[in-house]
Amino acid sequence: MQVGKVDLGRGLVLAPMEAVTDLSFRTVCEEQGASITFTEFLSAEALTRGAEKAVSRMWPSYENRAFVVQIFGREPGSLAAAARMAEVAGASIVDINMGCPAKKVVSGMCGSALMREPELAATLVKSVRDALSAHIPVTVKHRLGWDECSINAPEFSLRMVDAGAAMITVHGRTRSQGFSGEAQLEPIAEVRHRLPKEIPLLGNGDVKTVEDYKRMKAATGCDGVMIGRGSRGNPWLFRSLLALEEGKVDPGEPTLEERRNVWRRHADLVQKNSPPRMVLHELRKTLAWYSRGIHGGANLRQLAFARPTPASLVELGETFFAKLAELGHDIHSLPVDPTQRSLERHGRRNGEIVEAQEICLS
Repeated sequence: MQVGKVDLGRGLVLAPMEAVTDLSFRTVCEEQGASITFTEFLSAEALTRGAEKAVSRMWPSYENRAFVVQIFGREPGSLAAAARMAEVAGASIVDINMGCPAKKVVSGMCGSALMREPELAATLVKSVRDALSAHIPVTVKHRLGWDECSINAPEFSLRMVDAGAAMITVHGRTRSQGFSGEAQLEPIAEVRHRLPKEIPLLGNGDVKTVEDYKRMKAATGCDGVMIGRGSRGNPWLFRSLLALEEGKVDPGEPTLEERRNVWRRHADLVQKNSPPRMVLHELRKTLAWYSRGIHGGANLRQLAFARPTPASLVELGETFFAKLAELGHDIHSLPVDPTQRSLERHGRRNGEIVEAQEICLS
């Protein structure tokens, strides 16, 4: 799959997600088979005034891997300037967010609000296209429309291509849906039907398993698939999809050792890349992600909040995985007794740490 001169391999794309797709998580997903990854979506206005928090999130991928910087805004000048900053940072592609449904974004008439202003949206695409070197494609991610009464994805995507977009991503929900309900695939298929054949289309929404991926591709005819929430704590989804696309045997769920190794890799990257004030938070996030659904995971997440240093959190994780290895049986959690679950929730509300029955970490 090609976007301009940028090779997207099998079209397995990690979606931009705020507070998720930092360099550390992007790297883990790339190493598990993601074709290309997006930065978190970044405010053009914040970038152009030099806001450290925004500028620091344009980290290039390791080993010169291609990556995408996604920007949002509604002022042509600031978007153009932000796009030039992305080029300087090494971005292979600059994507314009026209799909974010968050209130803080649409209240500024950005993100999915732009679907109600296709003329302005086209102007923004053209301004970014004119600001960048010819070899850097401009792409657009948008939704089906503002609400069920104003689904305009096919017409909107064509307008963006006419303005200079080299690839379109469509999330199969309207802005009014947010992330509720189910993604609709038929309108994505209509976008594929209407777009010129040489313009790649990524389908996005509710792809959390290999079967979801197959359904998205079969129902829409999309050229590639963008995966967001389904990848959190599950970067192995990319390796399964890559095996599928290459006609190989699906390696399936990770072994305990694979899970531990990826957690170690992610935790190490966090300590190298995250701002000092965020390291504890990000390490706790890794423990939560990679313990989800396995013995003692709930208890681990509670214990993590009592650990005050990065070293103590890493030690907690190592102890957790070592204890699981000693058990020597299925690591997945058994059904929890409803009464016990209620007591644990009550304890958490009162600030208590409830010891799990499956595995002791003390």
